Amino acid sequence: MRLRNAAAAAAAALSLVLTLPTSASAAQGEFTYRFIGLDGAPQTGRLLDPESRECINLPEVADPDSSEPADSPRNRTDATATVFKDPDCEGDYFTLRPLTGHGSERLKIRSVVFS
Repeated sequence: MRLRNAAAAAAAALSLVLTLPTSASAAQGEFTYRFIGLDGAPQTGRLLDPESRECINLPEVADPDSSEPADSPRNRTDATATVFKDPDCEGDYFTLRPLTGHGSERLKIRSVVFS
C-alpha cells in the first residue's frame, strides 16, 4: 500500500513539474547596430543573447531629444528581430531574418524585439 502511495505522489510531483511555466527565453547570438557617439564618431552597439518577446530600447539612442537614431542593424541571433523607428517598439518597423538579416544606413532604429 505504501509503495502505491509513494508512486502516486511521485507521478503527481512529476506532472506538476512538467506543467510549470518556463522562464523567459533569450535569442542566442549577437545583434549589432551603428550609432553616432557623443564625440561625433561612429560607434557599434551590441546586444548579446537578448531576451525574446521583450521590447528593448537601444540605450545609446533611446531618447529622440538627445540623439540621432541608430542604423545598419545586423541580426546574428537565432531569432527574428523586428526593429522599430521609435522607442518602446512603436512607429514604422522592419523585420530582420535570423542569422543573416541586416539593414543599411538608411534603416533608422531606436528599439527592437526578438521572436
